[in-house]
Amino acid sequence: MTGGGMNSVGRAAALSGVLIAAGTALGFARDLVMAHMFGASGSTDAFLVAWTIPETVSPLLIEDAMALLMVPVVTRLLARGDGLRPLAWSALPRMVLGLSLVTLALVVAAPAVVDVLAPGLDADGAAVQCVRLTAVTVVTFGVAGFMSATLRAHHVFGPPAAIYLAYNVGILALIGGLSGLVGITSAAVGVACGSLLMVAVQAPAFARCLRASPASPASPASASGSSGRVDVRLGLAAVAPVVVYTVTRQAQVFVERFLGSELAVGSISHLNYAQKVAQVPMVLSLLIVTVTFPRLARASADGDTWQVARRIRQDLVIASTVVLAASAFLVAFAPTLIRVLFEHGEFTAADTASTASIMRVYALGLWGQSAVGLAARAFFAQRRPTWRPARVLGLGLAVTAAAGAAFAASAGTPALAAANAAGITLAAVLLLGGLRRGIAPVSPRRIAADVSRLMLAAAGACAAGLLVAHAAAGTPALVQLAGGGLATTAVFMVLAALAGPDLVAPWIAMRSRRSVRGRTESGDTSEPADRTRKNDPARQDGRGEPPGGGGPAGAAGADVPLGRPRG
Repeated sequence: MTGGGMNSVGRAAALSGVLIAAGTALGFARDLVMAHMFGASGSTDAFLVAWTIPETVSPLLIEDAMALLMVPVVTRLLARGDGLRPLAWSALPRMVLGLSLVTLALVVAAPAVVDVLAPGLDADGAAVQCVRLTAVTVVTFGVAGFMSATLRAHHVFGPPAAIYLAYNVGILALIGGLSGLVGITSAAVGVACGSLLMVAVQAPAFARCLRASPASPASPASASGSSGRVDVRLGLAAVAPVVVYTVTRQAQVFVERFLGSELAVGSISHLNYAQKVAQVPMVLSLLIVTVTFPRLARASADGDTWQVARRIRQDLVIASTVVLAASAFLVAFAPTLIRVLFEHGEFTAADTASTASIMRVYALGLWGQSAVGLAARAFFAQRRPTWRPARVLGLGLAVTAAAGAAFAASAGTPALAAANAAGITLAAVLLLGGLRRGIAPVSPRRIAADVSRLMLAAAGACAAGLLVAHAAAGTPALVQLAGGGLATTAVFMVLAALAGPDLVAPWIAMRSRRSVRGRTESGDTSEPADRTRKNDPARQDGRGEPPGGGGPAGAAGADVPLGRPRG
């Protein structure tokens, strides 16, 4: 890759990162504004039931499924010289028609939808109205996702990265302008208008791609769009496991809201606010290892199972370090953090106490959430689609539903959070244990040793944080949070370092990879030693792992394996 090309990729990545971060920040600001203006009440519960629609549709039509389906299809069309027009003229109208019928069905059946999602909801009238408004997102998200995938296939990244920024701008603007007139319905109106902005922000770039597309396809099959339709049908079969996995994971929220609707008014809102804060470190942990996914996919495509195994172990240590350290802080300082973020306007001290207690329980499942995301990437990086992540998530969902139904009536919302944590943690353990069969020779004992040591470090950091919280009880809240954050982080780092240098090696490796980015971008994703070691029985030990130890040697290279855990 030339210097100019690398600079162009770097600028595109930087612009996308800034726009995505801005959209994420506005999304969090949206939650803070809603808590300030509406608190945690029956009306916010009603809106969150309707919010289930865009929450579910977004990963299907914008993120995972649509991107995995359409980017390869459009890329193949461009490679053949056919351009975008045949696919756009044939597939887009059919997609809009089909999604419009779904939207119409949701609008007509809105009362039944509310009864299914939240049978015990008091403010069902407001929920029905909000469902009818948010149903628009089924169409608009589909068009926005089609545009995003198409633009990314054309190497246009700015407009797709700006869609959530535009979305949240629309929601915040409508809440600010209409909340005094229509209350919580203003948020649902904002969702509908914001979804239209997601289309509008991409429309100019999409139109330019259409104009630049050849008017006449290069191949006869493409003239009628049949080639693109075949690619789409094949792509649908390939992404079906991803779709089912995504819906099954989202179904945890369905279970919580279904059972939470039978509890006290505001319970669904308390669960939502606690989850939004608790999931921040999980998202950050996955963002850190996202940069290594192309290396994982390349090693998987090359059949380099040792590189895949090493990549999984290192990424798991990095993600676990981030999420467990953050979990220690969240458990220790949950009341103070929720009070600083939310206890304004209509959000009361009682709301703070309930949300904080839920968040402390949610934090216990953050490692499971992060590990599921990481393990699923390894499964979906394979050449053939696999149903194992969806099946395992289904089992975890069954545990969540059974435990929640059994204990919610007696223990309230913390029981729902605990059921969520139990189900997702079970799924994480099963997925990580299943990696050894057909994915990579990952040692379950080594994973267990790495994670258990990090969990012990997190427990010590949490204890230190609780001591700091007790000692600083009379100080300003921001001082408590700053001091507590430093204390828990420092204690966690010291305990993790004492637990073994192999837990530090992945961070050194990640830093080292930055210094060899040029070689990585050129396609050399495996070290020479990897290519020598893979499929070499003489270099394996009895447990199916590459031999060699940890310690200082494990920290020396950019991608050396994690050292063995201490006995």
